[in-house]
Amino acid sequence: MTSTRFKGLALLILAVSQLVMALDYTIIFVAMPSLGEELGFSANNLQWVVSAYSLVFGGFLLIGGRLSDLLGRRRMFMIAMALFGLGSLLGGASESQLMLIIARGLQGFGGALLSPATLSLIMSNFEEGAERNRAMGVWASMGGVGMSLGLLLGGVLTSYVGWEATFFVNVPIAVFTIALAPIVLKESINISHSKHFDVAGTVSVTAGMLSIVYYLIQSPVEGWLSLSTFPFVLVGVALLVAFVVIELRSAEPLISFRLFRNRNLTGAVLTAFLFSASFGTLYYFLTLYTQDVLHYSAVQSGFTFLPLTISALLGVRLINVMLAKVGVAGTIATGMAIGAVGFLILTQLSTNGSAWGVIPGIVIVGIGQAFVFTTMFIAGGTGIAPKEQGVASAVISTGQQIGGAIGLAVIMAIISASLGSNATLETMNPADLNHAIHTAFFVAAATAVIGILVAFATLRQGKAATTDQSAIKASH
Repeated sequence: MTSTRFKGLALLILAVSQLVMALDYTIIFVAMPSLGEELGFSANNLQWVVSAYSLVFGGFLLIGGRLSDLLGRRRMFMIAMALFGLGSLLGGASESQLMLIIARGLQGFGGALLSPATLSLIMSNFEEGAERNRAMGVWASMGGVGMSLGLLLGGVLTSYVGWEATFFVNVPIAVFTIALAPIVLKESINISHSKHFDVAGTVSVTAGMLSIVYYLIQSPVEGWLSLSTFPFVLVGVALLVAFVVIELRSAEPLISFRLFRNRNLTGAVLTAFLFSASFGTLYYFLTLYTQDVLHYSAVQSGFTFLPLTISALLGVRLINVMLAKVGVAGTIATGMAIGAVGFLILTQLSTNGSAWGVIPGIVIVGIGQAFVFTTMFIAGGTGIAPKEQGVASAVISTGQQIGGAIGLAVIMAIISASLGSNATLETMNPADLNHAIHTAFFVAAATAVIGILVAFATLRQGKAATTDQSAIKASH
């Protein structure tokens, strides 16, 4: 275990790494109108600024977990943070759409290596029990809060410095954590005679998901059966089938499918997917509302999300009580239900409204977000062997990242279908755009309701004490 005098610093850099990943996912939303205009993105192509990160992150999480196990978690933490910092540097320096999308993909790759390494380092650097419980709570809260705080910081940086600053801000943070890691973190590595990384499995699942989401993004524009889009979904499905075959025949598979016999892991993956497909899309559409309907500046739009940050912090403080009273299934279902109510309130936003009208809905959504995000990691590892907890966490994070990309694409497809024309979000007048945003929130609410059903159908119903060691281990 890490020396007591370094425990605080160890927790600091692990929490900062989680905060940076969460911030990076949402900080870009407020900057998107500015960078989209400067680099000439269309509304549909602008989605790739988000999707490139999500898909690469989700596609490489599993191999990231395996590399951490074989090469060392601290070593991979440092390599991953270096890649993330490099992607951020390239993103801020981008002068073309392609360069920016490549930079976002590199950030996603760094994040895919960073996430499983961070979770494993929490386990190896903090004593089992109250100490580790506290560390896990800080890590999880940084993820939930970071998603909302990113919009506030993004607004400030975009307005007063420029959209490039939303990328450059990560660089000194990366340097800081890389410098401290060898000093304050204990190395953690699993001894294994195998060095097989299952490249074929990684390539097939990543390429398959890229093809399918490309189809979902482009089909509303090109046509669902268009020759320019339909082949992508066929190729995507074929690659995913190939991935399953590869994994079943591999001596050292990227993921062993027997893990999914664990109800809690299966339920957590589905929950993570639905969480990101609902809660994760809030930021994109609420930013459209504040900037393109209410015509707020980037900084005004960012400050609109401050109540969401505060309510998410409050929600985190209630999680231990919820777990003790209703267990992981009840806590996740409650969070989904609270979120659904918040989304329905947001469907009442009007074209002549104000930031005050946004507050009730986002405060409620923030509490629900905190409940679901933290608890889904606790649920997912319950009953998983210690040597497989890293890959279990990676699977949950994969569901989260892919859910965000597909959720946004599906909502865009539903909006496009409801228009009955070739209109896009960028060509709509404020009234029509407001109606489209309402549609997005209705879909998010419906997705959250599905999350309630999934929680009760798949997760074990037993109550969990806040000090339960299996629950604490499960979150790693």
